[in-house]
Amino acid sequence: MKRSKISIIGAGNVGATTAHWCAAAELGNIVLLDIPQTEGMPRGKALDLMEASPIVGFDAQVTGTNSYEDTADSDVVVITAGLPRKPGMSRDDLLETNAKIAGAVAGEVKRTSPRAIVIVVSNPLDALTQRVLQVTGFSPQRVMGQAGVLDTARFRTFLAMELGVSVEDVSAMLLGGHGDTMVPLASCASVGGIPATRLIGPGRMEEIVERTRAGGAEIVGLLKTGGAYYAPAAATTQMVEAIVRDKKRLIPCSAYCDTEYGVGGYYVGVPVILGAAGIERIIELDLTDAERAEFQKSVDAVKSLVETMSRE
Repeated sequence: MKRSKISIIGAGNVGATTAHWCAAAELGNIVLLDIPQTEGMPRGKALDLMEASPIVGFDAQVTGTNSYEDTADSDVVVITAGLPRKPGMSRDDLLETNAKIAGAVAGEVKRTSPRAIVIVVSNPLDALTQRVLQVTGFSPQRVMGQAGVLDTARFRTFLAMELGVSVEDVSAMLLGGHGDTMVPLASCASVGGIPATRLIGPGRMEEIVERTRAGGAEIVGLLKTGGAYYAPAAATTQMVEAIVRDKKRLIPCSAYCDTEYGVGGYYVGVPVILGAAGIERIIELDLTDAERAEFQKSVDAVKSLVETMSRE
């Protein structure tokens, strides 16, 4: 059976770790690309991963390159390229520089892999996903952002830590932009089928929600030299797997919403069915008035970023 071709644009911590997870799961052959100024760095990381394959026991070709020609005809393209956050920076502070990078990458993806499904990981995520859609001209079903899987993973982690239970028994959902205005839905969180709100009081739940919103900043503050990469890479890999194995996963990601949720043509985090065609369906939840208000605040923040990006 022909293996899927997965190209990862950006061979930094997130990109290289995504390559690691994807190769170990045998999701396909991996191409790890970085800019020419990095010289042999992507090739070195790819070779290092290949030399791990006999030990771990995976069959996947991992290639490092500085040329987009090596990514041609990719089935899935993951974009991690861009500047990382530093302490004190918000994701939005990266907009000007990373929008230019995302636009340039999108142009190359359009040229070399016109049938690919694209997953954007770079920040500010929702606005950059919009830029990639604009430049590629792909259908919105084939362009998406990775955010919700990571954010719900953080929410689930904190809930499991609070209750002293396995993370496998914790389910959660989250809406909105990937940033300080994201909306973790306490009403959708459950533990072994029991609503989490029956196990955790409202005050403590709000603290967990706030920690989820600040989950990325917490790690940036601790590392001081960059952002999170293990969990973002694992989240991205789950999305890649859903696509190349047609898993039909119901997971949250940044999707283009027009009439859905009344968003009006922007990327924002919502639950979707993710499979071989990309985003196969957007799931619309019946929100409470409070959740709807918070979601609208998050959508407005994304719109503001997109408008700022459009003026640059």
